[in-house]
Amino acid sequence: MSTVPQNLEVITAGKPDAASTSNESDLLDSIPWLPCTLTLDVPVVRFTIADLLALKKGAILETACHHTSDVPLRVNQVLIGWTEFDVIGDRLAVRMTDLA
Repeated sequence: MSTVPQNLEVITAGKPDAASTSNESDLLDSIPWLPCTLTLDVPVVRFTIADLLALKKGAILETACHHTSDVPLRVNQVLIGWTEFDVIGDRLAVRMTDLA
């Protein structure tokens, strides 16, 4: 049984107006099952191919982020906001701090 909606509305590119913004929101609400890739960008400084080849379990990599700086959050390579790392119980989590 397919969960794909059969009547998706096509939204044309251009300057958004109030009506198209509403249509875009309606379109997104109609496809909550659509997979996407969520990534956190944590830049690593002074990293070379030799460093990559030498990676092993337990390696520690220095990042370009200060422990108090926010980390960019992207969906399908599009910046959607900023996060900070947090610990919840025994798990590492991220907390949204700002939307892009």
